[in-house]
Amino acid sequence: MLHPSYSDLIKIVNSEVVPGDAPVVQSRYSIVIAAAKRARQIIANSELEGSEAGRKPLSVAVEELWNGDVKILSEADAAAEDDN
Repeated sequence: MLHPSYSDLIKIVNSEVVPGDAPVVQSRYSIVIAAAKRARQIIANSELEGSEAGRKPLSVAVEELWNGDVKILSEADAAAEDDN
């Protein structure tokens, strides 16, 4: 079983969405893809150091999403950030 649950993680990720706007993550599939993408980034950059070195990259990625250390951007926000 995954802790936190998908539904709890989706609520946390969408917590900063302004009422009336579309949620950033709308399905379990989206949250799984986001966590997997972050885990691949962690593996590629060998970011696990110190106490995190023994942990699995996917566990670290899920924890980062849960803590708000990593944000999932909507397509519009990602495009705006690429323009900067």
